[in-house]
Amino acid sequence: MAWVDIVGIAAVLQLIAFSVLVGRARRDYALPAPATSGHPLFERYYRVQMNTVETLIAFLPGLWLAAKYWPPHYVAAVGAVYLLGRVLYLRGYVRDPKDRHVGYVLSSAPTAVLLLAALIGAIRSLILP
Repeated sequence: MAWVDIVGIAAVLQLIAFSVLVGRARRDYALPAPATSGHPLFERYYRVQMNTVETLIAFLPGLWLAAKYWPPHYVAAVGAVYLLGRVLYLRGYVRDPKDRHVGYVLSSAPTAVLLLAALIGAIRSLILP
């Protein structure tokens, strides 16, 4: 279970790192708070951060619930794909928003897999106590 916890903590730390990038972009492009638009590159960093918040809300419960029912090392491996997907999403989106698709799929598909695994595990535990 430790690997699952490490992946979960890494996902939160990744979000914090993305938040730091937003802060740097705010400074670099002279965008005073609370503005959320202005320079296109700032807006891209901001959207990556917000999209990561949106996906993390589903990813973390899926990660930890799936680990209750399935081998934790497999669950952690699926979670690691999510982390890689978020990095690719950041790189692609900042370069050109049209290039975000691979990163998006590599972070949304693991989230869906984990949620489905958690649901199947919960149903199996009701049927096969």
